[in-house]
This record gives sequence, C-alpha cells and structure tokens, in this order.
Amino acid sequence: MNTLRTSITARNAMLNSLAAGATNGFLRIYGGEQPATPEEAVSTQPILAELDFGNPAFSAASGGVITANAIEDEDDALASGTATWFRVVRLNGPALWDGSVGESGADLILDSVKIKAHARVSVMSLTYTLP
Repeated sequence: MNTLRTSITARNAMLNSLAAGATNGFLRIYGGEQPATPEEAVSTQPILAELDFGNPAFSAASGGVITANAIEDEDDALASGTATWFRVVRLNGPALWDGSVGESGADLILDSVKIKAHARVSVMSLTYTLP
C-alpha cells in the first residue's frame, strides 16, 4: 500500500523551483497527440503558436498551485489547427512540462482552441497543480 503524502509547504517549494525555470522561457501550443512525457521529442504534432513568458513567469506557489502571470498575446500564430496540448520550455533549455489545452476545464485556457495562421492567440490562464 502506498500512502505517500507531500506537505503543501514542500509542494509550494517544488513548484516555485519549476516556475523559476519557465521565467523568460516559452509556451508552445500544439495540435495532435500529446507525447507520453515532456522528454519525448515533438515529431508530427504541428506547433500552432509560441508565446513568451515574462520575468517572473509565475506568481509564487500557494496551496500547491502555480498560476502564470499575464502572458502577452501572440499576434502572428505559426499555423492553423486545433490546439490540444502545450509544452513549457526553458529559455535555451529543455521542456519543463506538458499539459492539456481547452476553452475551459484544462491546464491552459485559451480564448479559442481553433487557431488560424497569422491570427492572434490569447491565453486566459495557465496553472500547474502538484497533488
């Protein structure tokens, strides 16, 4: 029987470290199937948009959750398609995490998951919850 439980203080510390890695990094939005892990390279999944994180990218963790600070709109989407997943990538570094995309009930909330090339992409919210 597994009964591991992590304190909120420890979860917040882990999330703050993760969030620091995203500072000045990128939010890449893709169509297609999400890879099994963030370490798995993107292959045939189309990248629809890439948005820049600011400094700091996320507010301080609270209750085991980090929430992205405002992310500037992307005014020139890279391709057309339906957004299905995203990847947070360090500046000059590897992927940190992947997650779901939707207009509600997802890790990354967009104003619309239907993205058109050269159109605006707006992030409504991005959160990461560590159970």
